[in-house]
Amino acid sequence: MTLLATPHSAAAELTACLRRVLRSARAERSSLPEVPELELFLLNGDFSNAELTPEETRAVLEYPAYWAFCWASGQVLARYLLDHPELVAGRRVLDFGCGSGVAAIAAAKAGAAQVIACDLDPDALLATRCNAALNGVRLELVDDFETVRTPVDLILAADVLYDRSNLHWLPRFLERAPEVLLADSRVKDFSAPGYHWIGRYRSTTWPDLDEHDDFRQVNLYRGQAG
Repeated sequence: MTLLATPHSAAAELTACLRRVLRSARAERSSLPEVPELELFLLNGDFSNAELTPEETRAVLEYPAYWAFCWASGQVLARYLLDHPELVAGRRVLDFGCGSGVAAIAAAKAGAAQVIACDLDPDALLATRCNAALNGVRLELVDDFETVRTPVDLILAADVLYDRSNLHWLPRFLERAPEVLLADSRVKDFSAPGYHWIGRYRSTTWPDLDEHDDFRQVNLYRGQAG
């Protein structure tokens, strides 16, 4: 991965991505309230949905820029990794549906030997590359989980169960790696073979979307093969 020349150029490149759908948006360098060790390029905090034109609203619905937010589950997972570096130290880690890259970056900061960030969205991979450079870590970027051939010790996934059709990934994760850490704020009746609940944490999506309180409650699960 090639590190970007300057934070200014990274912000400009990501702003260009946002303005394909939101002409008044910009990417700005932001500190995370619950993970102050990290900074990310995110949607400007003073952006208002009230400013959206009907055309922009349709564009957002067709292509929501998930990578422009650090979702509550991502903050929880990143905080957990930094507080428990023994979970990743010296290990090969894959962040599934990396979005902004926050969990992958936290894993690298916590001492992982190798971190692969995976997302289908090319803009998410660009954001992850920019955010990795901002935090001084190197990640491997891939756009297809199935193409990863190197051994993986731990899979990370934050808020990938917003669509229940994604539940089929859970057994596949355990086929691919001996351990999984899963953070989710959407599914409240979660139960899957091989996974057990670790704890519940309160968090906020950043910039703050003023979400319903239910979505500020993040559950963390650990999956183990065999």
